[in-house]
Amino acid sequence: MREEAEENKLQGDVFDATWNRWHTCSLCEQHYHGVVACALGWACWKTYVGRPEEDYARRGAINVLGNFLSTAEHHEDALSVREAELSMRRRLGDSEQNIFVVQSNLATTYHMLDRPEEANRMLKDVYSRRLRLYGEEHRSTIVAANNYASSLNRLQRHTEAKSVLRKMVPVARRILGEGHRLTLKMRWTYAMTLYQDDGATLDDLREAVETLESVVRVWTRVFGEAHPETPTLQSTLAAAREALAARAA
Repeated sequence: MREEAEENKLQGDVFDATWNRWHTCSLCEQHYHGVVACALGWACWKTYVGRPEEDYARRGAINVLGNFLSTAEHHEDALSVREAELSMRRRLGDSEQNIFVVQSNLATTYHMLDRPEEANRMLKDVYSRRLRLYGEEHRSTIVAANNYASSLNRLQRHTEAKSVLRKMVPVARRILGEGHRLTLKMRWTYAMTLYQDDGATLDDLREAVETLESVVRVWTRVFGEAHPETPTLQSTLAAAREALAARAA
């Protein structure tokens, strides 16, 4: 049994090393991007497309192609590939986890193509099914909740977004911790649902500012001023303060 396990691990290591060549340069160890990534995505697909649908490498290849088309901003092409991948994985009875990943990727592509309603329906399905399968304390459920709430925010469905986040932010704080990036992103999203809502009360605006001030303090301590998202977070706080000042005046 031990020898068999070691052999399987060795085969897995060899496969991983071979697979890495599609997305990482062996010389500089940087991930490919742009037109190079797009070309390698097609090369990967052509390498494995002749294999049976249930073959692990073939399923991986269609995922690589979809990801690299998105990286190169060929979103219409990526949409066709991701829809085909989702259909294939469902037909083959793939694991729920793998299907969730494909659905989330597909939702991102819908957003990039300015199809937010379709993205929202997909993300709602992922969140509700993860909640049912894994429970609210599973990290993947917390991720799905944040994605779904962010999608609701884009559609200006702030009341629904607040409902999801008021349930799941305390879970993220308890399970992941106050300084975890996902916890901070969820609190950031929650504050945005408060101050961007046309029906926000003065108390809502105060809560939004207080939440963002807390998030900025922790975020800066954990990630620093040089983090690329720090200026965006600070701008969000400034916008919330402006909304509060206007309402108070």
